[in-house]
Amino acid sequence: MRRWTLFLLCLLLSASIWLIYNLSQSYTGAVTVSVLAESSLKGRAQKATEPVTLNARCTATGFRLLRIRHSSTDVPIVINPEDLVWSAADDRFTISASELAKYASDIFGEGVALVTFLNQSYSFAFRRENNRTVPVKPVVNASYKAQYMAAGPMRIQPDSVVVYGSESQLENIDAVLTRPITLTDLSKNASGVARLVHPQGVRISETEATWALDVVRYVELRSEVGISVQGAPSGVSLSVYPSIAEAVFRCRFPSKGNPADVCEFYVDYSEFTSSISGNCLVHCANLPSGVISWSVSPEVVDCMEMEDAE
Repeated sequence: MRRWTLFLLCLLLSASIWLIYNLSQSYTGAVTVSVLAESSLKGRAQKATEPVTLNARCTATGFRLLRIRHSSTDVPIVINPEDLVWSAADDRFTISASELAKYASDIFGEGVALVTFLNQSYSFAFRRENNRTVPVKPVVNASYKAQYMAAGPMRIQPDSVVVYGSESQLENIDAVLTRPITLTDLSKNASGVARLVHPQGVRISETEATWALDVVRYVELRSEVGISVQGAPSGVSLSVYPSIAEAVFRCRFPSKGNPADVCEFYVDYSEFTSSISGNCLVHCANLPSGVISWSVSPEVVDCMEMEDAE
């Protein structure tokens, strides 16, 4: 009896070694995988409405092939929207087998080599969702070293996002803000990545944005300038009070002359005719490219219309 027991144990051990050895070898066989696709298609749900069964021939160890064949869970994959082609008749989007091959490692796992898909293409259904495109607005708190300033507004990418939700939710969202961007003592260009503030109860197409701020050294120039009138019809003149203002220019260092020598400060006659009080905003024309910013004091002047004497 003892010999039979020992014999059976040896037989079982031999069979186990044989099985492990064979399952460790590489094989090529057909497998079936259930896939649930996700994508960032504009105006569509993020997840497909139902999983799709993929049939393929793959090369892998026997262990891996058995694991794939006996898996009962849906495999999530994220598909680039550019790889999907819309079927205009319904909500279905098709991806070719050659494009789907790029996602083989996500579908079958590491250590599995795709030989071929058994179908030419596969279709996924993404239902429509209410959506609205709104701008991304950076929330910036920046300070600069003396004689330095921003060369312009902060650039942000993407500059807009798609918000998904009910109509009542979307009508109250006009923009998506970034998390506060705090910058101190700037004297050179700055850039980075900011998280977006996620409005409650909705989905947004992006979760973060890259930003860049150009910083330059400047010189400040002040000049007294005259204020003219543009657009007045023939036979009508407009008196401006005061007719002299102080202009302040911030120019890139080093400055190439005084901008006041080429700029023209004026009020627009059409704005005067639409003004009840007769107050007009002072504008600036012919601003040189080296000027970063300008201001004039006073910004608003009083105007009075007078007919020219015959």
